[in-house]
Amino acid sequence: MHDIRLIRENPEGFDAGLTRRGLEPLAKALIALDEARRAAVTEVQVAQSRRNEASKLIGAAMAKGDRDGAEAIKAEVAALKDAMPTLEARADELATKLKQALEIIPNLPGADVPDGGGEEENVEVTRWGTPRVFDFTPKEHADIAPALGMDFETGTRLSGARFTFLRGPMARLHRALGQFMLDVQTGEHGYAECNPPVLVGDDAMYGTDKLPKFAEDSFCTTNGRWLIPTSEVSLTASVMGELLDEAALPMRLTALTLCFRSEAGAAGRDTRGFIRQHQFEKCELVSIVRPEDSEAEHQRMVRAAETILERLNLPYRKLLLCTGDMGFGARKTYDLEVWLPGQGAFREISSCSNTGDFQARRMNTRYRVAGEKRTEFVHTLNGSGLAVGRTLVAVIENYQNTDGSVTIPPALAPYMGGITHLEPEGAAR
Repeated sequence: MHDIRLIRENPEGFDAGLTRRGLEPLAKALIALDEARRAAVTEVQVAQSRRNEASKLIGAAMAKGDRDGAEAIKAEVAALKDAMPTLEARADELATKLKQALEIIPNLPGADVPDGGGEEENVEVTRWGTPRVFDFTPKEHADIAPALGMDFETGTRLSGARFTFLRGPMARLHRALGQFMLDVQTGEHGYAECNPPVLVGDDAMYGTDKLPKFAEDSFCTTNGRWLIPTSEVSLTASVMGELLDEAALPMRLTALTLCFRSEAGAAGRDTRGFIRQHQFEKCELVSIVRPEDSEAEHQRMVRAAETILERLNLPYRKLLLCTGDMGFGARKTYDLEVWLPGQGAFREISSCSNTGDFQARRMNTRYRVAGEKRTEFVHTLNGSGLAVGRTLVAVIENYQNTDGSVTIPPALAPYMGGITHLEPEGAAR
């Protein structure tokens, strides 16, 4: 959420940020709307003040025996009383219009974010690992996994498209990946493990910039609760409305949860396989920090996500997203893309974003500066450490064998109960 006061102070800078996002300048219209709101508020205050003042004058006029004067003042008070609801409604209406205008404007990009209109203009920062050289033509996971326990047909029969039923060792490998991620992030990177609700209210979704603009991308229950699209929502909103002590920062939270997305904007994309599902699991990373620490925390978070890929020996590349490809609430984002040999392409597996104080303003989350009376908005960051389903896809494609089996990465051996391979149904090793 943007602060109209900051827009008034620097309209040119605000419009320049919007232009980098590919949007039209809005500062003039927003300031005009705010001026109308302020004028309406002033009109209400003047009317209230005059009504209070006039009410006192009635008694004074009566004490002087000025009955006509008292009656005239009474008539003025009555007129002001009748007018107040209309004046207040006008002020409220303009305040609502301003809020609605501000809440659908994306965050402004950081100064070091490259300009660009879409993903083709993202900047590759680094690569890690060497793609495996196969002595056979590697297959896509959707062609290998059904014989290994990734049951697309049953998932579709139960729930429709973009749902999958995992069985046997495949389900165990999926669980192992999630546990491995959680153990690394808590044991090595200092994230506190949480088990948050996956059903939340409007305030949590609004505070983490998922409402109102992206309502169609999420599932809402009949009683008005939302299935979380990511546990970023639950974890970040856990400090909604709070005034934190500076000594409590940074806060680093992680959770392995189910996530739910309608994929409303992804019609026709990744319809085969396990990459784009309505229901999936993700190990989420959330940091809540002081403004001066957010850039360093962003780099730290990305490194925590990279660690998982490196431990699994999965080649990847790191991209700095351009202005046209960043998410709504982000001011700077790094994507990690894992190599999928079956597709012969890198595919996103983690997105780590610094939102600055954009979410904190929506949530009204501040911290008290140590030794001072003033408070400041915190900065919030979120990222995947990692998306479990996509990591499962990467393991299947990178560790596939010519006989259709999949070798379990060594890092996951402690979680697999002695299982070293996923074997095609009916195969013997």
